[in-house]
Amino acid sequence: MQEEQFIPKSYTSSVEKGSFTWSSPSNIALVKYWGKKAQQIPENPSISFTLDNCKTTTTLSFSKKESQDDFSFDVLLDGDKKEGFKPKIETFFKRIEAYLPFLKDYHFKIETSNTFPHSSGIASSASGMSALALCLMSVEKLLVESDASLNVADKSIGNDFFIQKTSFLARLGSGSACRSLEGDLVVWGKHDEIDGSSDLFGVKYPFEVHKNFKNYQDTILLVDKGEKQVSSTVGHNLMHGHSFAQERFKQAHKSMSTLIKVFEDGDLDMFIEIVESEALTLHAMMMTSMPYFILMKPNTLEIINKIWAFRQETNSKVCFTLDAGANVHVLYPESECEQVCEFIKNKLVVFCQKGQYINDKIGFGAKLINN
Repeated sequence: MQEEQFIPKSYTSSVEKGSFTWSSPSNIALVKYWGKKAQQIPENPSISFTLDNCKTTTTLSFSKKESQDDFSFDVLLDGDKKEGFKPKIETFFKRIEAYLPFLKDYHFKIETSNTFPHSSGIASSASGMSALALCLMSVEKLLVESDASLNVADKSIGNDFFIQKTSFLARLGSGSACRSLEGDLVVWGKHDEIDGSSDLFGVKYPFEVHKNFKNYQDTILLVDKGEKQVSSTVGHNLMHGHSFAQERFKQAHKSMSTLIKVFEDGDLDMFIEIVESEALTLHAMMMTSMPYFILMKPNTLEIINKIWAFRQETNSKVCFTLDAGANVHVLYPESECEQVCEFIKNKLVVFCQKGQYINDKIGFGAKLINN
């Protein structure tokens, strides 16, 4: 699939107004994407668990307007207008206008809400941008299917193409957003051992996965719910010219290859080794950037050490991963729910901001709520 195939044929429609509501989950990368080329192309492949409870719900209302000179939209988070979100949305619209040529024809009202704190390292941009992309693709599907000038064959937007193009669009808003549409494992970035993998969009992991990884659990410990000191966009850009960047990209490819075997065999010990190494490498790249920065907090390290000690004492298969923030994702098999949840309550909650955490698990992607 090439980018040109996502540019639609011209269409003329009489649709005056409407709305769509989608919910889309966040995701947690197991092999991390850090560093990108132009147009949100990743420097290395990544693979993620799709989450279930951590999600964004977005309603996109649209109405035809007279002037087609500029983009016109309002953004609301939990009912409050968010002018600070508008520059990012406008940048997104500029990037995708060639693929959704109706964007300047309508005024959009974007109403969104999260089930988790915004900008705290739980990839709110992934769920938010994927939900918005789904709503916009639903508008295109409506326009195409309502267009009397098109023949029947050209009016069909199949589900596979719909998801693929949505993932492509979401990537242009936030790279990791392209991994949030489906589940339970999604690959983004070209990898020689995964047929169909692409730098342009995410794809469902195509191979069989051992039962050990079914219904995997993720408890997110909210160490710091505030705004990150350094945005992910800035962090990605600091990979340009980074002394260790090329070796890091090679490491990610190797981790992907290892995980293919791990998912086939159900090797939880190797899973732990890869996932924790990837998390620490991500933050090591931040700490060795120029300028350098640290997103982990003291309590992040306390939690990691407690997990290591618990694993050694009990032979549990619990492990951690980190996103670009201070919060800790505690990953563990469903069979260990009772044991690990007790450990979290008794030993780890004390390190969370106001004792807050989110119990989540593997999910299976976005859902259309209303149209």
